Amino acid sequence: MRQGPLAGRYWAAATMVICALVPYLALSAALGPLTPIIARQLHMSAQEMSLSSGMGNAGYAIGTVLAVQFAQLLPQRRMLVLYAALLVIGSVLAAGAAAPWMYITGHVLQGLCTSLLLIAAVPPLALGFPPAKLRETAIIMNVCIFGAVALGPTIGGLQAGSHAWRPLFWVVAGISAAALVLSLLTFVDAPPFDPDAPRDSTAIGLAAAGSVAAFFGASELATHRFLDPVAIVPLVAGLLLIVLLIVNQYRGKRPLLTIRSVLNSTMPVAGIVVALFAAAASVSASALSASLLAGRYSPLHVGLLYAPEFGGALVTAVMLGVVFRHRSIHYLPLVGMAFLAAGIGAFLIHLPPTQGLTLLGSGLTGIGLGATVAPALFVAGFSLPSNNLQRVFAIVELLRAVAAFMIAPIFAHFAATVGGGLKAGTGIALWIGFGLALGGAAIGVLLYLLGGARPQTPDLDRFLDGQAPAWHSPPLLAALRTGGLKRAPLEDPARP
Repeated sequence: MRQGPLAGRYWAAATMVICALVPYLALSAALGPLTPIIARQLHMSAQEMSLSSGMGNAGYAIGTVLAVQFAQLLPQRRMLVLYAALLVIGSVLAAGAAAPWMYITGHVLQGLCTSLLLIAAVPPLALGFPPAKLRETAIIMNVCIFGAVALGPTIGGLQAGSHAWRPLFWVVAGISAAALVLSLLTFVDAPPFDPDAPRDSTAIGLAAAGSVAAFFGASELATHRFLDPVAIVPLVAGLLLIVLLIVNQYRGKRPLLTIRSVLNSTMPVAGIVVALFAAAASVSASALSASLLAGRYSPLHVGLLYAPEFGGALVTAVMLGVVFRHRSIHYLPLVGMAFLAAGIGAFLIHLPPTQGLTLLGSGLTGIGLGATVAPALFVAGFSLPSNNLQRVFAIVELLRAVAAFMIAPIFAHFAATVGGGLKAGTGIALWIGFGLALGGAAIGVLLYLLGGARPQTPDLDRFLDGQAPAWHSPPLLAALRTGGLKRAPLEDPARP
């Protein structure tokens, strides 16, 4: 079996994951203050810039499903090297763009390859090393995905302060190249996961058509009203196709995604609900409040005001590491939703928010976002045998992409067109985000109660063996089925 010189070295593999995931996620969050500069230099309209972001996010959503299919049928590590190489090509195209088509093509490749790498690289990092390393992997994931998103506004403000955008994009290209080099150095040839698995063209087609249509419709809101056919028709059609994808996978005999196993169990459903509500609520916190400050301060100043958001994400990464092997991991997403609501509440105290309130609100929302999505993802993942982890990640990331990336332009349009002005519209959108944070927490708790679920300490050794989940997750609404709101008895997850 062919191996690279750093094969089997945990920190080399972890660094590869960091270099693969951080560039696009941080860049997508940094584009706000850079958009006018890019548009001016590349002669792109506001609609073209919105379309490039929308299609990049659509690529990210599609990649989550493609990665699972490719892992079933093709050599996994060879595909990972290919994904990293395509990420470098996309990053170089975007950084060196001399025309709009180069920039858009490069950005779409960045989004697509980032999710391909996420689904292909993170589960092997989590499952291919001793149980003691799983906690480090959880921390790294939190910093990569949510720390990168939290750091984006500050990076964008710093770069916009120099009235340039290419230096940041070339740094992203360099980090992507490092991911490619590390994917070769850590290479361990691995066979396909299941060469006899069916080719699920229906699932891929629904995911692709639904994502492209939904994100296209959302991007059209930059220059069209919500009910204009060019926006609302593809937006609604895309969402319906994604719902159809979930139904198709739930009813399939050999589905590509483990929708039935996830939706029939209490803890995965609760975890996914919390993750989606947190992703949707967080959109209103930073982006909308920053839009009110854009006319008062320079991009650099605004970016520095949101620096505590990254600090909050780092704090929650440490918190996740502390509770990772303890039953209190179940409570961390609930705590995160409370911090997220508090952060949005801080922005709402005064509009536009003062500098002090912005620093406070960004720090609280950073803690809230980091303490919700990643812990909720692991709560869902631990509820099924580890050989389902890749598919669980794909489900969560597909739905999270829709909840976070697609709702952002909808909220921005809503803030600009409702309430008689940007200030009033932003206030309404923030209140919606505040309600989503509290509502998501309440639904998560209610699902636990109605399922009779109880927080449990994860059995990571059994989980990593691949034959059983880390804890017992009762069937969805199990307490109602047994005739009352009482806890379902604990069972041995290894027992059939």
